[in-house]
Amino acid sequence: MRRDNRRDAGQAFPLYIVAVGGLLFLALAFFAVGQAAATRNGAQTAADAAALAAGHKYRELLTKDLLDGLRDGRYAGDRDAWGDLLNGRGAPSAAACASADWFAGRNDAGVTSCTPDSWPTSFAVTVRTRNTVGRSVIPGTDSTHASAEARSVVGPRCALTPGTDAKGKDGPEGKGKDGPEGKGEDDPKPGPAPGPKPAPVTLTCDGKRWTLDPDDLHHLPDATDLFSVRLAH
Repeated sequence: MRRDNRRDAGQAFPLYIVAVGGLLFLALAFFAVGQAAATRNGAQTAADAAALAAGHKYRELLTKDLLDGLRDGRYAGDRDAWGDLLNGRGAPSAAACASADWFAGRNDAGVTSCTPDSWPTSFAVTVRTRNTVGRSVIPGTDSTHASAEARSVVGPRCALTPGTDAKGKDGPEGKGKDGPEGKGEDDPKPGPAPGPKPAPVTLTCDGKRWTLDPDDLHHLPDATDLFSVRLAH
């Protein structure tokens, strides 16, 4: 009986070794899966941040262009130009993608593509992590990077209020002393007639009315009043 017990114990010992080795391999494999999932989640966080950064930067550019156009009257009388701006079109997108790359870098990733789309205005961003999954029992993980995609949408919140023509106000005619033609001999040589002053523009933004008056630039909407920025899934 003692010989049989020793023989059975000797035969069972390799089975224990195999079982323990298998369990250890499974534990390490699960750990590798966890590493990969963490790297993938980091990539998605970087992609979301980069896409939102592109949208926010583009919103700032649109707002600046809109307010500058109000001040200098470049869009006076041009409803189509106002419509493009208020619908989120017309600003350059290179700075927006540069902002996306900067924010991706803050999350240990780099932008591999940044594609703007004109309608609705959006930015599709793809990033790749700088760090790899790391060494594990699964071959190749030490050289594997994670990639993720995200898209932000810049949505319009405002429209020209019906009845707003956005045309310029008439300026002085610069007439001379001796008649409507201004041809008096003592008059100085007339210069170019002043152009029309930019007229106030009335917008309706999510039910709220804003009157944008070039002569009173103290009460203007913020970028968040004019456009929304969100992630599109």
